[in-house]
Amino acid sequence: MSRLTSVTGGPYAPPVPVRELTAVSADGARLHVEVHGVDDGPVVVLSHGWTCSTAFWAAQIRELAPDHRVVAYDQRGHGRSPASPVYSTDVLADDLEAVLAASLAPGEKAVVVGHSMGGMTILAASTRPGFREHAAAVLLCSTGSSRLVAEALVVPMRAGRLRTWLTRLGLSSRAPFGPVTPVSRRILKYVTMGAGSSAAMVEACARIAHACPRKVRYAWARVLDGVQLDADIGELTVPAAVVVGTADRLTPPVHARALAAALPDCHGVTELAGLGHMTPVEAPEVVTGVIRELVVAYGQLDAHGTEADVRIEEGA
Repeated sequence: MSRLTSVTGGPYAPPVPVRELTAVSADGARLHVEVHGVDDGPVVVLSHGWTCSTAFWAAQIRELAPDHRVVAYDQRGHGRSPASPVYSTDVLADDLEAVLAASLAPGEKAVVVGHSMGGMTILAASTRPGFREHAAAVLLCSTGSSRLVAEALVVPMRAGRLRTWLTRLGLSSRAPFGPVTPVSRRILKYVTMGAGSSAAMVEACARIAHACPRKVRYAWARVLDGVQLDADIGELTVPAAVVVGTADRLTPPVHARALAAALPDCHGVTELAGLGHMTPVEAPEVVTGVIRELVVAYGQLDAHGTEADVRIEEGA
């Protein structure tokens, strides 16, 4: 497959990885994994959301690569990871475990970052031995643990059965996205981004989302409609930061606040005024800054939970 985006310049053009790997999940599904940056730096693992790909993390990869090892992977059916007949939160957890095992040494620690469905991946994996072996801290970015359709604000009307039904109808549509057009950009911006998002941000997100195969988009939409991960929040015992845009229509701040209240070790909640669901693209400096905070605070632990001999330059 191609890089699945025609963005070729600027902060939203996907960087070229140092190397590429294939992780094999528990059911045999193959996952495309990219490794960026320096081998001896602290490790950050990036898990993208619904209809996205590794290209979604271009800005974070570019900023972190000079002094971190950055691992990004395509969720099954997205980007360069082949589609699968199986879609569930359990396989999201399986896939993350497989990526961690393929890209990290035994006992090696990483800060694991998940956006939207990627955050749900982290929650689903919270009890898994492979996740607990490798996760030093996590960032839950623009995500939720349940009631995703009922709480969504895409349809501008009072909460209730009609709004939920209309939201479900739109988000789980089987219709193809087709080419990126002025109309599709406006729709995507309304649904997923804040009003102040630049044309370049909207264009990058549109090209990434439109590249997601229709059948894959629909299959994961069905999973997201029924997500029930509330019980997993309490199992996420590593330090966890939360980021949300105040204008997020897909996972509005009510989700972030619920996560923060239930997390055993909440590092803090960052609410970004006027931003939508695509916070890593809409506010790349802020999201990257939170990742760096977690790395400095927690990401330098070795397999025994003690300080590893890693140094980060002052101000990095």
